[in-house]
Amino acid sequence: MSDKNKTINKVTVEIFDEEYVVKGDENPEYIEMLAAYVDRRMRMIQQRNPNLSNAKIAILTSLNLADELNKLQEDYDELVRALEEEKKNRMG
Repeated sequence: MSDKNKTINKVTVEIFDEEYVVKGDENPEYIEMLAAYVDRRMRMIQQRNPNLSNAKIAILTSLNLADELNKLQEDYDELVRALEEEKKNRMG
């Protein structure tokens, strides 16, 4: 199936009391789930730092999510290397 045939969904979500229209080829429920996750994370940071501006809360949330993503990527890469090494040892 070519990219031209992909369905582009347009979903309105609310994150931190602001509405956003998100367009993408993921299903609407997935987009809504991601938005709810970001909203929860922003609210957690706001509870710990009630005097921060919305922009700073968004940046701190982004940094926290980037940190999680980076650590997961490192864990994944390490797991792949371990599996490749195990495969070599079994074949060799």
